[in-house]
Amino acid sequence: MKNNNTERLYNILLPIWLIIFLPTYIWIVLIPLNYLIDRVVLRWSLGSMPDKGLFCRKHTWKICLAGFLCDLIGALILLAVMLLAGDGGKAQSLIYAVTFDPFSKLAGLLIVAAAIAVSGACIYFIDKWILGKTGLDAEQVKRSAIRLAIITAPYLYLLPSRLLYESGAMGL
Repeated sequence: MKNNNTERLYNILLPIWLIIFLPTYIWIVLIPLNYLIDRVVLRWSLGSMPDKGLFCRKHTWKICLAGFLCDLIGALILLAVMLLAGDGGKAQSLIYAVTFDPFSKLAGLLIVAAAIAVSGACIYFIDKWILGKTGLDAEQVKRSAIRLAIITAPYLYLLPSRLLYESGAMGL
């Protein structure tokens, strides 16, 4: 007897950069850690400014929220590539590279690097805008925004998600 069932079941494995945007217990660690990193970088970038502790307490939360938004912009670029790549064999290997192992294909690595660069540029411009409204001088604003952009860009996008799934670290 011939089975005419055309249903297919697919594994649902999400890339690590997409998992961090889903509301889960990971946020309990992720949000305070991002805030702490932003605060340390901002404090360092202010140099010998008097009252920089007060300045950081007042403005780090804005920078942290902007950072999450900018990271989301980079993730949306990767998601768009994933959705628009098509169905062919080359498209599948590109999708695999973008989602699970950027180092498996040069094109995938370049796309992920571009998404990180776009996120970093967004971090720079938004942080420059936020810090520009605080009364800092233009040179201080530029230096702080550059440091925040370079250090807090979403380099996690380069992490090969396949390592987490192959090692069983995700409990799957």
